[in-house]
Amino acid sequence: MKPIYLLFQKINSYLRRTPVAWLQLSYQKVRLLVAILGVAFSIILIFTQLGLRAMLFDGVTILPENLNGDLYLLSSYAESMEYSSFPSIYLYQVDAIEGVADARPLYLERGEWVNPNLLEPSTENKDGAVPPKSSDVQIIAFNPTKPVFKLPEINQQLDLLSAPGVILYDRLAKSELGNIPQLVKSQGFASSILDNRRVTVLGLFSLSSTFDYKGVTVMSDWNYGQMEGVDVLEAVTVGVLSLEPGANRQAVIKQIQENLSKDIKVLTPEALAQGERDFVATWPEGKIFNFGTVIGFMVGIVIVYQVIYTDVSEHLPEYATLKAMGYKDRDLSLVVLQESLILAIMGFIPGYLASYGIYYLMAKFIEVPVSMDLGIALQVFALNILMCTLSGAIAIKKLRTADPADIFS
Repeated sequence: MKPIYLLFQKINSYLRRTPVAWLQLSYQKVRLLVAILGVAFSIILIFTQLGLRAMLFDGVTILPENLNGDLYLLSSYAESMEYSSFPSIYLYQVDAIEGVADARPLYLERGEWVNPNLLEPSTENKDGAVPPKSSDVQIIAFNPTKPVFKLPEINQQLDLLSAPGVILYDRLAKSELGNIPQLVKSQGFASSILDNRRVTVLGLFSLSSTFDYKGVTVMSDWNYGQMEGVDVLEAVTVGVLSLEPGANRQAVIKQIQENLSKDIKVLTPEALAQGERDFVATWPEGKIFNFGTVIGFMVGIVIVYQVIYTDVSEHLPEYATLKAMGYKDRDLSLVVLQESLILAIMGFIPGYLASYGIYYLMAKFIEVPVSMDLGIALQVFALNILMCTLSGAIAIKKLRTADPADIFS
């Protein structure tokens, strides 16, 4: 019972010191307000950078996480799905391996989409027709009789893809591609130009735009071949494998590695998604967002340190008096750390609320697919506590210079 009693004594003693820390901070109300705003600003900066970073990393895993495969084949020389390409004959070889139920080809391509509003006669001038401006979209093609997606919205509309020139369109694509979802909803279809070919949108699905593409389109492999040339079907981007019930995944992987060329690598769903994250981590954008997070962290440290250092300096005689009364450096250091934590909590609240609003504005008006989730909020809160604690720990060095002898000098 004695250890529990001592623990309660320490907690009680800690809580009784809290008002001292608060009184120290609130003595100069303007300075306190400036400190809170400074911490909030650093929180906003960190939230913004982490939100954009999460959008970048989450965007590249949207596709692999929605594919319906037990294993995936990629070119060994490709760092990302998008840059993978290997002969389709390998799928026939894999299909014959024991434990593999089905091997389906998936084709990925960058396409040029034209906003249908730009196809009006107004795009002409006195010199003739002006080539309409196009935007990058992702083309996803596969055999409708061998679906590769988990998404029910796509799987329920596979019969539409069999018609010539018909595609499905991502309703979450950026609005600059045109009001396609509204047209499909009002008149049942929408027409535009994709890679210099007329296409008709008959169905919609939800996947989301990414940092690299402004939208996603889905079509049959036949339509893809007609659009890009039938030879493109000989080069598969990703092989989507389904295993037989009860098949040992590791045993199948070993057989594939032994029977196929070293030019092909086999990945689990987890490894496929992680590979996309590792690839995007090398992008300059990812490094910039990481750097922005560090800058926000450093700004917060400087602001909190400046406030607490000034507070300690102005009250140094009082701290010296407390030392003369028998208080130890550890006791006074706890007061300073409490000031840091108070600033951390008071600055986090307005910073979080402002960041939530910024996320909303970015998603609505800039069409950046960012959202506030618990993971990011907890990550920023932890960084905030660490930031303010480090500031307090640095300011404690000034506190240790308080000498009781100075009171009587």
